[in-house]
Amino acid sequence: MDLTADFFSLFELPRVFRLNVSELDSRFRDVQAQVHPDRFANAPENERRLAMQWATRANEAYQTLKKPLGRARYLLELAGHDVQAENNRAMPADFLIEQLEWREAVMGARSGGDHHELEHLHNRLRGDMAERYDELGRLLDAEKDFALAADRVRRLMFLEKLLAEIDDALASLDG
Repeated sequence: MDLTADFFSLFELPRVFRLNVSELDSRFRDVQAQVHPDRFANAPENERRLAMQWATRANEAYQTLKKPLGRARYLLELAGHDVQAENNRAMPADFLIEQLEWREAVMGARSGGDHHELEHLHNRLRGDMAERYDELGRLLDAEKDFALAADRVRRLMFLEKLLAEIDDALASLDG
């Protein structure tokens, strides 16, 4: 195995956004079975160290590829396109207004203890995000429009954070 191989190659998978996650899971288990440090417990130090490096690399690759946002960011990185998440926070006004409206709705439902409304917001946001991930898949896999895909990734980062806020609000009402 090549420690410098990209994550897709490590699992012998195509470099695509619309990845078969079940196949990824299966390939990860196969790689882990080969390189798990426990298999090398009685091996010489250098083999144990190499097994640990492989296990770490396989875990990092799996964690990156199993989540759509991480996979998209990684594909953009492989294509030489920086998402610029840290230094490009410029968003169109309509998107920012939409974010503000979502956050106000979440805060209102949370402060009012409205579990039903939070679930409704959660489901609406999930549906919106599914459409956006479909678009991202098209941009990455078919159109190879990496600049627009990077913009969509930045937007999805906002939405993933909002979804986590809704989940936190639901958890606080349940607990």
